Amino acid sequence: MNDIVSRVAAEPRVSLAHLPTPLHALPNLSREIGNISVSVKRDDCTGLAMGGNKARQLEFYLGEAHHAGADCVLITGAVQSNYVRATAAAARQLGMNCHVQLEDRVPDVDATYRRSGNVLLDRLFGATIHSYPEGEDETGADRQLETIAAQLRRDGRRPYVIHLGAAYPPRGALGYVDAAAEILSQLSEQSLRVDDIVIPSGSSHTHTGLLFGLRALGSPIRVTGICVRRSAEQQHHRVGDCAAKLASLVGIANVVGDGDIQVYDGSLAPGYGRVSESVWRAIATTAQTEGVLLDPVYSGKTMAGLLALAVDGYFKPSASVLFVHTGGVPALFAYETAFEEFMNASPTP
Repeated sequence: MNDIVSRVAAEPRVSLAHLPTPLHALPNLSREIGNISVSVKRDDCTGLAMGGNKARQLEFYLGEAHHAGADCVLITGAVQSNYVRATAAAARQLGMNCHVQLEDRVPDVDATYRRSGNVLLDRLFGATIHSYPEGEDETGADRQLETIAAQLRRDGRRPYVIHLGAAYPPRGALGYVDAAAEILSQLSEQSLRVDDIVIPSGSSHTHTGLLFGLRALGSPIRVTGICVRRSAEQQHHRVGDCAAKLASLVGIANVVGDGDIQVYDGSLAPGYGRVSESVWRAIATTAQTEGVLLDPVYSGKTMAGLLALAVDGYFKPSASVLFVHTGGVPALFAYETAFEEFMNASPTP
């Protein structure tokens, strides 16, 4: 299956991310945890508009858009979506306009959430902002994007739509098939052993792409996706479906079996984009031991999941665990009110 690299390389692509991103140990955090050794893959350092995993995915979506002659791109996501922010920046870098649709996924938010963080950056990039009132209606959100795209076509524009729903080809997952080869190369160069990889699992493109890439390259490393939006049962099905579609996209047999799909939803509560005390403590612990910033929606919940799994004995004793940092730092500023409450109640983790 080593031809997976050449198959991915044959797909339309543009250069957006600063690659390879660093991979290094987190010795202070490892000592804090006590029973495992933790390293980090710094995909918060991809460079595009404050970095994050979406830069890798956008290289393939916007590669197809560029190949098709598109002059504008449309995307939908939560109000504080990192994907939306990165897309707006990438579109500008490639000389395209951008229409973003912000969905109300998180209840009971304040004015800071609606105007700071990623929203501020969307506006700075000059994106045309649309709103969608439902937060759990992927089909409806995609349908509304198509309505906007149809109007743009009538106006003489050439739009490219990045869909949200799982029914569409997971082109963004190609970025993490590529990342799997990058990680294996770095582990070899640094003579590092990794037993487990822990990664956020939301749309599932990052999780599935990495898992698919590792298996296609012959690596047995266990990959555990930390659920940030759906239950473990729902996410397990989504990853499996995404893997089948990815196999079709690259034209090879599906290399991901049901037993390869590991998901954990113990740090999901109270829901997408909402912060629990365990997530706050994970963010604060990582900042205060390693000077590394995590976000409250994806990487913070993923670290909270990693810490919980370490306590529960999920990893073998003295396991070497790689944490994939997917970025999202701008969202920290949108959660100022929530973090103030945690910090006032417990200044240090």
